[in-house]
Amino acid sequence: MSDVTLAQDFTKGLWKEIPPFRLVLGLCPTLAVTKAFETGFGMGLALTFVLVCSNVLVSAGRKMIPAKVRVPCFIIIIATFVVIVELVMQAYTYPLFLKLGIFIPLIVVNCIVLGRAEAFAYKNGIGASIADGLGMGIGFTISLSVLGSIREIFGAGTFLGKAIFGASFQPFTFMVEAPGAFVCLGLMLGVMNLIGSE
Repeated sequence: MSDVTLAQDFTKGLWKEIPPFRLVLGLCPTLAVTKAFETGFGMGLALTFVLVCSNVLVSAGRKMIPAKVRVPCFIIIIATFVVIVELVMQAYTYPLFLKLGIFIPLIVVNCIVLGRAEAFAYKNGIGASIADGLGMGIGFTISLSVLGSIREIFGAGTFLGKAIFGASFQPFTFMVEAPGAFVCLGLMLGVMNLIGSE
């Protein structure tokens, strides 16, 4: 496989097929965990690890996995890496693990991970699957980090927990609540579509 093809597999996840904005996938964690930069970034890294590792295993075993049971096999592979992420986060980043809560185990059924296993890794080699997983994962991480940053800055007046405005700043608390997530995501989708249409 050529370097150009690998680069295309990697970069499509950074803009052309960026999961929350172009493919409109993975919206549950996108909306739920992006109250702050830290949680968005942490969720993105966790999903990237699972995505890359599961893509590699699905690609490596694609000729051994019978087509009729491929989806249950994908779920078992994905669940294995989700458990690894969960245990590592409990051991080393416990406060972040508590903030992300149920959304770490729910990576198992995240449509981005399962979709990439089905649509890409099951049909392509290991190198291409790594590039695809990294691109999609990094694109997802950037999306969640930017969304979390915007919501944290305007909704709490902080970034990484530190105040960035003066004492007179009145936080727009709507931004850190559920409706604020939808509004912020919608505005970002609109901006992405404007940029993409030029």
